Amino acid sequence: MRPLAVFDIDGVLADVGHRVHFLEQGRKDWGSFFGGAIHDPVHPEGRALLTSAAEDCEIAYLTGRPEWCRRDTDRWLSRHGFPDGTLVMRRNGDRRPARQAKPQMMRKLAAGRVVAVVVDDDLEVCDAYEAAGWTVLRALWASRSVELQQAQEEDGRT
Repeated sequence: MRPLAVFDIDGVLADVGHRVHFLEQGRKDWGSFFGGAIHDPVHPEGRALLTSAAEDCEIAYLTGRPEWCRRDTDRWLSRHGFPDGTLVMRRNGDRRPARQAKPQMMRKLAAGRVVAVVVDDDLEVCDAYEAAGWTVLRALWASRSVELQQAQEEDGRT
């Protein structure tokens, strides 16, 4: 069995910059934020890293997107030619901070498996992954958004 390489989507593979404005208003428009994900451009750095990892590893995608976004997420991955892999998504209604939710999702995904690397752009999530013993690569190629950071950590949405 090949080791796992686990990739976040938003901010790692997908450039979400065009939809962050939906989080900047007083009342965040989550439907439009996630609805726009199908139109995300690809981060070339994330694609290159994933393509390289796929040579030696089984690929898994672990995202904080809610489960109701699965169909659009599958379509986006397929349309952009990303390799098949397990797609793990946040349960609908799960509002825990990403630094809590994602490591729990990761433990279930990685049970009994060797994990070569986990790639994420949320620095608090990366710290939590490392504290759990996984090798982490911080995706620093995306521009950081205060609104997205709040969505991940305070609103428990991505």
